[in-house]
Amino acid sequence: MTIHTQEELEGLQRAGRTVADVLRRMAAAIEPGMRTDELDALGERWLAEGHAEPAPRLTYGFPGATCISVNEEIAHGIPGARVLRAGDMVNIDVSARVGGFFADTGASTVVPPDSAAKRRVRVATRAALDAALAEVKAGARLNRIGAAIERVARASGLRIVRNLCSHGVGAALHEDPTEITGYHEPRDRRLMQVGQVFTIEPFLSTKARAAVETGDGWTLVGPAGGLTAQYEHTLVVGRHGPIVVTDLRWVH
Repeated sequence: MTIHTQEELEGLQRAGRTVADVLRRMAAAIEPGMRTDELDALGERWLAEGHAEPAPRLTYGFPGATCISVNEEIAHGIPGARVLRAGDMVNIDVSARVGGFFADTGASTVVPPDSAAKRRVRVATRAALDAALAEVKAGARLNRIGAAIERVARASGLRIVRNLCSHGVGAALHEDPTEITGYHEPRDRRLMQVGQVFTIEPFLSTKARAAVETGDGWTLVGPAGGLTAQYEHTLVVGRHGPIVVTDLRWVH
């Protein structure tokens, strides 16, 4: 999607605030002994209160309102009977359509107590997101996003999950520009355009270079014992920087 009017921007911002607020509330609600489908039910209720339709279900028939991935699960985890335990690393991805506009956000957190190893992966992934955001401006190459993520990953001694990419969003959950890689792709000569809407969502891991689909047809996993974090913003390209419509400042 490309934003052309103030009304369109305000509509996208409403969608962004809605998904960010649901993500914040879901993360705050996590406690040991909770099932992931119980956490998802809270997210579904809060989305409904914001007049939001869960985008994965709406677009792909996903069997949940949100994606909840635990420990070895990297993305697209189906909410279900899995019980959250102390020390689990949990990724929550919330996307929805609000008033015709789609926004997408995600974050990783830990069921207390935390650990230095888990904190290290999360801090580095947040730093990768911030570094990528700093590259966003009209006329810059899209591949600067992946180059920024790659610099942080290398400096942190972490791997990039290379088969998961950022993507266009706004009029649909996934649209042009597609395949915005989380690593530097020199062959990508596309330029960012004023008003263009897309996500940035780095995935950094201690072990995984690729996410592998499991037998349920949805959940993507990495090697056993690995730690993977993801953080995601939806943004609009401005002339001199990004207009971020989701807010993850609450994440630790």
